[in-house]
Amino acid sequence: MEEVYKVVEEVKVAMNEHVDLVSDLLQRVSSELRSGFAPAVDNLLGFFHAIDWKEPWLIGLLTFYVVLLLVVIFSRRRVNFQLFLSFLAFVGVYMAERINTFLGENWKSFSSQNYFDPSGVFISVLWSGPLILITVLIVVNTLITLCGLMVRWKRAELRHRARQARAKKD
Repeated sequence: MEEVYKVVEEVKVAMNEHVDLVSDLLQRVSSELRSGFAPAVDNLLGFFHAIDWKEPWLIGLLTFYVVLLLVVIFSRRRVNFQLFLSFLAFVGVYMAERINTFLGENWKSFSSQNYFDPSGVFISVLWSGPLILITVLIVVNTLITLCGLMVRWKRAELRHRARQARAKKD
């Protein structure tokens, strides 16, 4: 019995050592992540502060996203319509490079500064990003709808089997 207590005590000591090692590792990783993300957050904040959000075309773009989001929310039960919306959003993302080139050539006619760099950072963040997020919302809604349909189908199948079993008994 004494040997069992000794083995249990050794296991406790080993477990405590492992917990301490894992704890130290997690602290190092979390501190590296915090310090590693700081420059990215600073760059992102600088990016958004460099934009003049009072420009009419940017207000129109943001209004477009709000309206599109409301259409997606209110049409959540119409899967075919949402499929069409996601197709249009993907076409918009696909055309982002051409849109960026066109707007970069004609920015003086609608903007106070040229946001449309050759690498396409601005168009990716303010055009493609929201369209992709809205499409992800459509996909999640479609998956939820499909899960509901699968549950209804399975219930109907079980009811049908129960009816068949009752009919065989009679």
